[in-house]
Amino acid sequence: MTALEDAARAAQHAPSVFNTQPWSWLVTGDTMELFADVSRRLDTVDRDGRLLLLSCGAALHHARVTLAAAGRPAVVERIPDPARPELLARVRLGEPAEPDPEALRLADAITIRRTDRRAFGPRPVDEQELTQLRRLVEAEGAYLHVVRPEQLPELAVTAELAARAEQADPAYRAELGRWTSRPDFAGDGVPASTAVRDELRRVPVRDFAPDGDAGLAAGTEHDQGAAYVVLFGTTDEPADLLRGGEALSALLLRATADGLSTAPLSDAIEVEWPRNLLRGMLSGLGDPYLVVRLGYLPADIPLPRAPRRDPRDVITIVE
Repeated sequence: MTALEDAARAAQHAPSVFNTQPWSWLVTGDTMELFADVSRRLDTVDRDGRLLLLSCGAALHHARVTLAAAGRPAVVERIPDPARPELLARVRLGEPAEPDPEALRLADAITIRRTDRRAFGPRPVDEQELTQLRRLVEAEGAYLHVVRPEQLPELAVTAELAARAEQADPAYRAELGRWTSRPDFAGDGVPASTAVRDELRRVPVRDFAPDGDAGLAAGTEHDQGAAYVVLFGTTDEPADLLRGGEALSALLLRATADGLSTAPLSDAIEVEWPRNLLRGMLSGLGDPYLVVRLGYLPADIPLPRAPRRDPRDVITIVE
């Protein structure tokens, strides 16, 4: 297996909205290209394709980390051909180098990272960890706002208003139903086995099993020590959203490597007026891309793996 094919396979573990995995790769010689699979865009939740681009950016970062850990740092062109908007990035192998130690840590986290919707315990996320995560995000070309204690009620209300608006929309309920009842062979979506039963939380978490068949309990805690961060950028242009997805991947992998559990929350971004409330929380400094919940579980109980698509359906290799 070539280094590029290995990187594309590692990218299959990247997080994506509703676990749609909306990307594909074309590997040719020492180059691979990342394409958006627009057939997997969510028509209701993601009309503008913002979350699709964030998802693809996360896949791109997973690939970059894998290459750097293998001593083959990537040279990346983002949005290389404006006439082909579905072509998001072109990745070329750089000169061989010593494996990057930080990339090795992040690469080891790729297969163990999970989106954990269960409630986190009382242990707080310390300021040093949050500072390191903010610097990592900024190094990827995005920004991170740590939600202050006095802002938590506003964030909770924003998420609740967005959830109510979506649940009242028949198109949303139909779309949720499609992506939570996927056949096993599809290798995507959010099966009931990975969904968490609806419980009282500091900030509401999306109910992926409204019929009550969620396979996981939230637990006895209520996110007392959880930290909430808002990933944001200066614009919502495709290049910035792609970099936002790369920053999201960096944040999630570093947090996982440091022993934290993580859960991206996109509800408040999916509806325009709650997104405007989040924009106000940022004091007008930028466009909110995603909220992430960080924390520690009270007990080390493993999560079931989320399904993943067959690499043969995602990766094309031209000999």
